Amino acid sequence: MRKIFLIAALVPMVAFGADDCATRNTVPEDVLSLQDVIKLGLCRNPQTAAAYASLRSSHFNKNAGYASYLPSVSAGVSAGKNYKDKHWDDWSYGASISASYLIFDFGKRTADMNQMIATYRAAGFDFSETVQNFVYGLVGTYYELLNADANVESAKTALAVAQTAYDTASNKFKAGVVARADVLKAETTLASSKLSLERAKNNREITKGTLLTKLSFPADQNIAIEDMGSEFGTDAENENIDELIKIAREKRPDLLKASANKDAAWHRRNSAFLKNLPSISASGSIGWNDDSIGDVFVPTSSKINGSIGIRASMPIFAGFANMYGLRAAESDYDRAKFNEQQTINTAMMDVYTAYQNYRTAQTVLKQTEALLKSATESEKVTSGMYKVGRATMLDWQTAQSELVDAQRQHNSAKYDLFVKRAAVALAIGDIKSELEGDK
Repeated sequence: MRKIFLIAALVPMVAFGADDCATRNTVPEDVLSLQDVIKLGLCRNPQTAAAYASLRSSHFNKNAGYASYLPSVSAGVSAGKNYKDKHWDDWSYGASISASYLIFDFGKRTADMNQMIATYRAAGFDFSETVQNFVYGLVGTYYELLNADANVESAKTALAVAQTAYDTASNKFKAGVVARADVLKAETTLASSKLSLERAKNNREITKGTLLTKLSFPADQNIAIEDMGSEFGTDAENENIDELIKIAREKRPDLLKASANKDAAWHRRNSAFLKNLPSISASGSIGWNDDSIGDVFVPTSSKINGSIGIRASMPIFAGFANMYGLRAAESDYDRAKFNEQQTINTAMMDVYTAYQNYRTAQTVLKQTEALLKSATESEKVTSGMYKVGRATMLDWQTAQSELVDAQRQHNSAKYDLFVKRAAVALAIGDIKSELEGDK
């Protein structure tokens, strides 16, 4: 399937490195392409920014997990005096530094680390899914605005045709060729065309406001966007549904996230089990205590103490907390497996539905093109026949109505094809490549 265009992989750089677009208060005055709109949206969208912040939080939590592989060192100082027999002793002072290192724990810290890594991967896929969903919504609104623009132009064309019909009927009535009824019918059609134009303009304003809101701009500003110049929708670019499903299994973020969550649950279950096994640690400390400090600090060997040792520990009884914790972790793992399977089922249905909708949209576009061509020719013939007295005003009105309806259906089918194509890209989780290079 040919490419359309995208930039989701550049989100961290675009969304968080472009201060100019993030802080600007007005829409750029240039005519914006779909790629420009997506870049602007990713730069300014709070939803994707929040998802990126969540990803960074998970990244730092993962890095914190490596601490268990390093020694733990702490230091302390103290000062105090004892009270005994109604008498305060002299001040005593001390300082100490201690270190400990986990030597062996039957792989528990490895399980904890793997669980954090899997959680971080899941957060990354969640971020990718958020970006792709936002881009898809932006693409849909972009095409809706193009459709609204096209409907305004169609309404203007219909108004011009209705005005021509009214002028023709008026002139023929003045010449005594037709009855007053023709003028009234043409006048009604003209009024209806003016109303349709105002409604099209209103719908265009609402759609424009929706796009501006998604770009985090006030809805009352103006934005100019490019029409899509590419021609696509041919049978030659349709991929086999099995190939699309294969791509979805490899790239769809929610599938990858579900798999990462299952891995995290598996490692969490292992950690809960290993928590009941012994651990061996090495420790060492050195300290200094003195209760007779003068003006000069002179450390002596009698005032310095220290220790080194190896310690083994094993939980014996913790009020059944470890047992229930292990059972809870096993249940969480089972749930993660079922959630993964449900996500796979939903994803496969999404791919199939999006694919069928796209194929249908291709057929509908071809049919509306034929319908528009026929309706345009019919209106031209009928108008000519009316001018020479071989058709009635009702015939011309009917032809005008059919032309307007055909134009609207063609506009809708044209941009719906773009949206349905983007829906296929979203369904297989590859909207990046689909939006990257529409050549």
